[in-house]
Amino acid sequence: MADGRDGVRVRAPARLHLGLIDMNGGLGRSFGSIGLAVDRPAFTVELRPAARLTVDGPEAARAARYLSEAAETLGVSDAVALRVVEAMPAHAGFGSGTQLALAVAAGLARLRGVPVDLRALGAELDRGARSGIGVAAFLDGGFLVDGGRKPGGGVPPLIARLPFPEDWRLLLMLETAAEGVHGPEEVAAFRDLPVFPSDAAAHLCRVILMRLLPGLAEHDLAAVGSALTEIQASVGDHFAPAQGGSRFASAAVSEALALAAAAGAAGVGQSSWGPTGFALVGSDAEALALRDHLVRNCHTAERLNFMVATGRNRGATVETVK
Repeated sequence: MADGRDGVRVRAPARLHLGLIDMNGGLGRSFGSIGLAVDRPAFTVELRPAARLTVDGPEAARAARYLSEAAETLGVSDAVALRVVEAMPAHAGFGSGTQLALAVAAGLARLRGVPVDLRALGAELDRGARSGIGVAAFLDGGFLVDGGRKPGGGVPPLIARLPFPEDWRLLLMLETAAEGVHGPEEVAAFRDLPVFPSDAAAHLCRVILMRLLPGLAEHDLAAVGSALTEIQASVGDHFAPAQGGSRFASAAVSEALALAAAAGAAGVGQSSWGPTGFALVGSDAEALALRDHLVRNCHTAERLNFMVATGRNRGATVETVK
């Protein structure tokens, strides 16, 4: 346990949600997800002992809510000074809610010196209602596959994890003025969308098992990129009615992704409901060259922020600080 002078710093990576596996659910489990922890953007929070709860920094209101929920669940006092040092965009496809909730809970548990099962706590804090990728990214990092939600709920189990090649890069494209579907709108979208065909779900499972995961294991960029692009097309077209009729939520990102694919990106797609898009390439130099190409040639480039990200093969860091 930290003493009266020491605090705790937690840095939680963003996750990209790269597609759902089985939206048919005919075998009893629903959804199933693939995803990747990335080094940026991220949440960094610091917690220090205090006479009463104070919170400052970006996303302070949300952080305060998560801290109160974690304190109640852990059975400890919420009297801490919480500072959000670094934040990731909300409702942009990065899993910001899960990462912030778990970062605050992990920091509070370390500060109070109490054990915590973060996977179980994630379920109690209503994280991972449909996907286990956010919780797994926080705990383990890497490229992740979860086995879907069983009847009755609970965080879906992690069924595969592979390290992401260290030299590969993802060029992220963020339209900061837009937000992805979330909250009640997301609930309504899942309720109103048509049933996903069972044969299409079966094909996605085959693509993941026989092309995507072997490609990662063998560092086969072309195999991984083509698999991600195919999965994104199938899932994106299914969700198009909830995204204004388009495969991707943002028109600006959609244009950039088309240009990236034409320029030779190995794979392209959207994280979760977007609006963040990604292009997979084989090196840092390729990512920077692709960024410059898009800035010059994308008609809506002024609406986008570009960020080069690396796969993160470890989970969040929790450390004592002076």
